[in-house]
Amino acid sequence: MIVNVSIISRVVGAIFFGYIGLRMGQYLAVGDSGATEVIFWSAPPVLFTIFGALASPILFLEPLRRFQHWTSQIEPLQLVLGVFGLVAGLVVSALLTPALWSLPGVGGALAPFVVSAILGTLGVAAMVSREEDFADFVGRHLPLAGRGSSRVPRQIILDTSAVIDGRVADIVQTGFIMGNLVVPRFVLDELRYIADSPDALRRNRGRRGLDILSRLQKDAPVPMHVSDTDFEDAPDVDGKLIRLAKSMGCPIMTNDFNLNRVAELEGVRVLNVNHLANAVKVVVLPGEEMAVRIIQEGKEMGQGVGFLDDGTMVVVDGGRRHLNEEMEVIVTRVLQTVAGRMIFAQPKAV
Repeated sequence: MIVNVSIISRVVGAIFFGYIGLRMGQYLAVGDSGATEVIFWSAPPVLFTIFGALASPILFLEPLRRFQHWTSQIEPLQLVLGVFGLVAGLVVSALLTPALWSLPGVGGALAPFVVSAILGTLGVAAMVSREEDFADFVGRHLPLAGRGSSRVPRQIILDTSAVIDGRVADIVQTGFIMGNLVVPRFVLDELRYIADSPDALRRNRGRRGLDILSRLQKDAPVPMHVSDTDFEDAPDVDGKLIRLAKSMGCPIMTNDFNLNRVAELEGVRVLNVNHLANAVKVVVLPGEEMAVRIIQEGKEMGQGVGFLDDGTMVVVDGGRRHLNEEMEVIVTRVLQTVAGRMIFAQPKAV
């Protein structure tokens, strides 16, 4: 497709500049005759045609690509509101044009253009500044945009905790994430600040987060882009995330418990990686048999503790004497806690 567009631009450029060269040759050939006239009629069109064929991709396609890249950085709602505000401003200026043309002197000729520029700019500024209000209005009155919507979100905002956790990269690779990933600039700044921390643990966590983002940008099956939208008056990153999610009408992916609760109170949908991990853990019922390796002692006398592949803790009564051994056990009960799920078992009778 890119090759076809490039060829078309070369052809159009050759025709356009060739015509300019033809008109220039016609102007230069006036009053001349013989060889000079032939040169003037032939040289400019040929040279301008060659120039148009060679330079058109640079003159036309590159600015078009830059414009597309620039518009891709603008949030969809901001783009729609900006266009609507511009059109509204130009419509008002068009209604004022007859009165402006009647002004005396040069002012009458310039006034319509000046007023159009001012009203168009004011219209864009006014509409974009009310972005959050429009997002709230859409969320309240359109069922598909509300919190109970079953529609797949087009964009998902990544929180610092979800990025540092790293499991988001594996989840995205599975293909379960359908929306585009959005990383706010202030989240990147927070990761960079953590990566530069003098504390070794925090520094490693920050660098891990930056590595995860690099992996997502290179290998993720869904697009990821950085949003430059910021809210200077927000007190912290969590507040900025919630306001950005409300303005974009999309969910936040996070592991932060406090952000999860505040976002729910604000009516913002949250995708919690920990909740997803708990939801996809292997389901076991009392009476089932399984094999588990005892790796440490339990809190109670004689207990041994092991873990399943998904990280679920298995507490085995009488398993202490089988430390560092794999044994067959029978599930006695399953306990769901805030931290996750715990399985209690006893050794299988031989």
